[in-house]
Amino acid sequence: MEKEFWKAGNMLYPLPAVMVTCQRAGGKPNIITIGWTGTICTNPAMVYISVRPERYSYELIKESGEFIINLTTKSLVKAADYCGVKSGKDVDKFKEMKLTPVMGKFVQAPMIGESPVNIECRVKQIIPLGSHHMFIAEVLGVHVDGKYLNDTGKFQLNKAQPIVYSHGEYYGLGEMVGTFGYSVKKRKQK
Repeated sequence: MEKEFWKAGNMLYPLPAVMVTCQRAGGKPNIITIGWTGTICTNPAMVYISVRPERYSYELIKESGEFIINLTTKSLVKAADYCGVKSGKDVDKFKEMKLTPVMGKFVQAPMIGESPVNIECRVKQIIPLGSHHMFIAEVLGVHVDGKYLNDTGKFQLNKAQPIVYSHGEYYGLGEMVGTFGYSVKKRKQK
């Protein structure tokens, strides 16, 4: 099989498309859509987001030392796109996208009420990497929409229809194709 060689670049797709809320003390809240985010540690629970320093939200997060990661869904895809292309310097994204600001427990910036999962974060370190700076943050608390809990209390994010981002396009997630450990799980004998 012959493959084409490309110059160094980021081809790790798809990525979660999340809306990050942030706010400077006494200011209005803002939302920035982020594709470069993820989990970096389980205990303590830690995540990262990477933001270009020229983005309006960069200074808000740097000054406040906190932010909230709000997971996105099929019903939020237009808002996620809008919040990624419009600047909070110019528009009130909560108002324009008719999103509900909801106060959390630990962070000054509001959560997005329509998001199925909101992750409150406190910045521990900022690493300048080039075009983006990475904000490494400790997770302070997680809020989940109860309508996605099943009868046994298991959270079913798939029912919220989460989205991902790949090369300038948004996609919904498809069917489950396996579970962790299924490849080595012993089958029951009949």
